[in-house]
Amino acid sequence: MEAVEDIVIVGAGIAGLTTALGLHRLGIKSLVLESSDGLRTTGFALTTWTNAWRALDAVGIGEPLRQQHNQLFGRVHEIRCLQRKTLLETLEKELPIGTIRYSSKVVLIEELDYPKLVHLSDGSILKAKVLIGCDGVNSAVAKWLGFKKPAFVGRSAIRGSVYYEHGHGFEHKFFRYIAEGVRSGVVACNDKSIYWFFTFSSSSKSEFLYFLRYELALGNYKILLLCFSYDLQANNVTFINADEEMEESPAKMKQFVLAKLGKTPDNVRAVIEKTELDNIILSPLIFRPPWEILLGNISKTNVCVAGDAFHPMTPDIGQGGCAALEDGVVLARCLGEALRDKQGVSSEEEHKRIEMGLQSYAKERRWRAFELISTAYMVGYIEQSNGRVWNFLRDKVLASFLAGQRFKMASYDCGKLSAS
Repeated sequence: MEAVEDIVIVGAGIAGLTTALGLHRLGIKSLVLESSDGLRTTGFALTTWTNAWRALDAVGIGEPLRQQHNQLFGRVHEIRCLQRKTLLETLEKELPIGTIRYSSKVVLIEELDYPKLVHLSDGSILKAKVLIGCDGVNSAVAKWLGFKKPAFVGRSAIRGSVYYEHGHGFEHKFFRYIAEGVRSGVVACNDKSIYWFFTFSSSSKSEFLYFLRYELALGNYKILLLCFSYDLQANNVTFINADEEMEESPAKMKQFVLAKLGKTPDNVRAVIEKTELDNIILSPLIFRPPWEILLGNISKTNVCVAGDAFHPMTPDIGQGGCAALEDGVVLARCLGEALRDKQGVSSEEEHKRIEMGLQSYAKERRWRAFELISTAYMVGYIEQSNGRVWNFLRDKVLASFLAGQRFKMASYDCGKLSAS
């Protein structure tokens, strides 16, 4: 016999827990299913811009997180490097005990009239009035909605984290470096923790690149999508076929980064050298082609997606985690409005309200996700490109434009939990 749950959220990542906490703040119960046996902290840290802190404030956890992470840059935007583990643990602590069910992997989603039957790997079945997929880039819910797997963009990233017991001595700002075919960066999360990244182009998994830029007016955005296959060598892009060789060896990852860093300060190189092998990961950079965001089903009846299940993007503008936080606030608000004053409401009317609420969420988030994915890809493409012409354009002509795109994306306000 199936257990009945009003709202089932698949995935205890940033989007899933933010949505659950937003609903909790509105007095709405949810169940979060997490396939692993604990919180997933892969990635170590994420850049959180002003838009992310607005979302964190909306769910009531901004202040405790500010106290644990240093402010970066100037006074116009609030930017901090937020430790993923700290964020997820803070979200979890604010939720009622029992909200998250670990070791609960979804293996099948079955449609039974309106409720969805969610089959778990342990053989149990849940009947969900609302099903929300926050289950990452390999989302079972996104697949059910008809989304394809995200596309590899031809680049990979190696990331690491270092803890200094007696302090690291770095300034509270973002240090970024560009060498031949690679980019790297180092940023302090607080006085004792450093996060670093290293991105490089790779020819091992993709023959296509997508170049996107804003050009034609469409709604409030200027968009031109141009997708083409081209001769990589003719365009002077340096590709490094190293992913497969390093994939299972953090030692090789570390050696590779140190060999390819180029001209970087000794203290930055020392950060990489100090990194423990358990704190280094390699991951391919992927995205959902933005035309799929325009044309796909973000929601369908009582099912929707959020976070990386919805809009996986490259990390080039630091907005992946920020967008997941925005999703959680907007989705909780839309469902809160749909489920408000439901006493005496028939099941048919409740189903209609839920569907309309999820449609409102999809409408509000579609263009935002499109713009973020497009901008991130454009910035990454330009900054990662190599060759005399590209280097000149990137460093002398487009530098202020690229910086401006990051700040533009960070100016967004997802609003409060309650529309009233």
